[in-house]
Amino acid sequence: MTKTKPKESRVTMATVFKTIIWPRRKHLFLGLFLIIISRLSGLVLPGASKILIDNVIPSNDLDLLKWLVLGVVAAITIQATTSYALTQILSVEAQHLISVLRSQVQKHIIQLPIRFFDNTKTGELVSRIMTDVEGVRNLVGTGFAQMVGGILTAVISLVLLIYISPMMTVYVLVPVIIFGLISLKAFGKIRPIFRERGKINAEVTGRLTETLGGIRVIKGFNAEDQEIKTFEAGVERLFLNVKASLTATSFVTSSATFLLGLASAGIMGIGGYMIMDEQMTFGDFLAFTLYLGFMIAPIVQMSNIGSQLTEAFAGLDRTEEIMNYPLEDAHGIRNLMLPNFKGDIRFQNVSFAYEEGKEVVKGISFDAPAGSVTALVGTSGSGKTTIAGLAASFLNPDSGLITIDGNDLQKVSLKSYRSQLGVVLQDDFLFEGTIKENILFPRPNASESELLQAVKAAHVQEFTDRFEDGLETLIGERGVKLSGGQRQRIAIARAILADPKILVLDEATSNLDTESESLIQASLKQLMKGRTTFVIAHRLSTIRQADQILVIENGEIKERGKHEELIASEGRYYQLYTYQARI
Repeated sequence: MTKTKPKESRVTMATVFKTIIWPRRKHLFLGLFLIIISRLSGLVLPGASKILIDNVIPSNDLDLLKWLVLGVVAAITIQATTSYALTQILSVEAQHLISVLRSQVQKHIIQLPIRFFDNTKTGELVSRIMTDVEGVRNLVGTGFAQMVGGILTAVISLVLLIYISPMMTVYVLVPVIIFGLISLKAFGKIRPIFRERGKINAEVTGRLTETLGGIRVIKGFNAEDQEIKTFEAGVERLFLNVKASLTATSFVTSSATFLLGLASAGIMGIGGYMIMDEQMTFGDFLAFTLYLGFMIAPIVQMSNIGSQLTEAFAGLDRTEEIMNYPLEDAHGIRNLMLPNFKGDIRFQNVSFAYEEGKEVVKGISFDAPAGSVTALVGTSGSGKTTIAGLAASFLNPDSGLITIDGNDLQKVSLKSYRSQLGVVLQDDFLFEGTIKENILFPRPNASESELLQAVKAAHVQEFTDRFEDGLETLIGERGVKLSGGQRQRIAIARAILADPKILVLDEATSNLDTESESLIQASLKQLMKGRTTFVIAHRLSTIRQADQILVIENGEIKERGKHEELIASEGRYYQLYTYQARI
């Protein structure tokens, strides 16, 4: 059985560099160039201050003062301009990267097997697509550039500090190194916290999505308090996670404040002594202090940037995890194209289990010739819908073989097969929009006459004629503004318009009243002509004309034959039919 469990993922810096940073090297190199210019411009002020104190003021050189001020103003202008350009270039590219990654994750998720969606909340997937990738803005955006620029500024400042006073520089480096070790240890612990935050956020979002989607059930059972408590518990878990990360990052910041404060106090003492001992000028001391600020500021800023980068890596870990789920066609064996198949379907000793060791379908075999109607009947949970799902290629058999025109269905391209497949499911899902848009869903470019033909065949016009906007009527999320029968007729019209070779009708008339059902039965009979059809129906009166009826019990075919034959044999089908007739 093919499993869809994710591989444990921990994204490395090498992977990030190869897949995210290097492909955007032009933007990043330009950003780095701008930040180098910006940081070098920023270093003008300390040097100018030294010249002002040691040369200009003692000599009363007004001409040099004028050029000094002009130089500082020019440096500040360059710094402001490059900072603005840097933000524009890298921030825009970062947002573009987020949109690209969201598209890639959505593209991957939507191609995952049905089994994956059966086990994953919709809201969780929305969180994976929309939230997890947001952190990458710190890798491509100004966060990464600031980190590199900060390192550059710190290195240049360090060289200048050594030049002014090697002894004071050595004293400064001791607390800086201690701070660096503390930061590395702290960020190593923060990354799992951010990963867990993404997981909690996805769970909370998933539950919230379910709550809002099932609001009628919640209100119907007076369960608002219950849902409020569930959401509050999730939000509390999220708060505790954020609190843990804030505790770690604040410890790093506090360590920086304490250690670098000690360094500043020591420099005050050492520098004061050296000035009094005439080993250092006041201008040198002022320049040293300012350059020290330029070296320390990026290091302190690293705690914030480090937190952002850690969050980015945690989000990428979760993104990589979802991208490791194998697609429906993960093994590349589905490369057989059948652009115009007849529709002969055969099940040969097919078994399937959702959970290992618990088979839902057990070694069933039957033929569904092209153009025939195969009805699947039985009690709830007997395996009817699973068999239909196997025929629709939503599921793959664990053992046995399903063929289409003699070809192994697992080797046929899903796009090729499903382009000729139509489904009307028990959960007749409609998209938010108009009635017309929902009917046109399988063939957006269908002509007006084809649309109206499908509308007429499914008797949709019977209720749309009463609406002021007709087919342009907005139906709300999941078609909430329509009755169950109206939604089902739209779903049937959608299948009629698709004009498929293979048709799966899962309780297609379950939500219709008797009058509507009799009208649509005629339409479905017309629709099923020349198409290989699988019909799942609890109302046995709707499948009397089927070419073969398979009675499914506990995942096995207990009886098969036409309606008259099965009634005559007085077996399980006879019991089900007569029981319904009495009701």
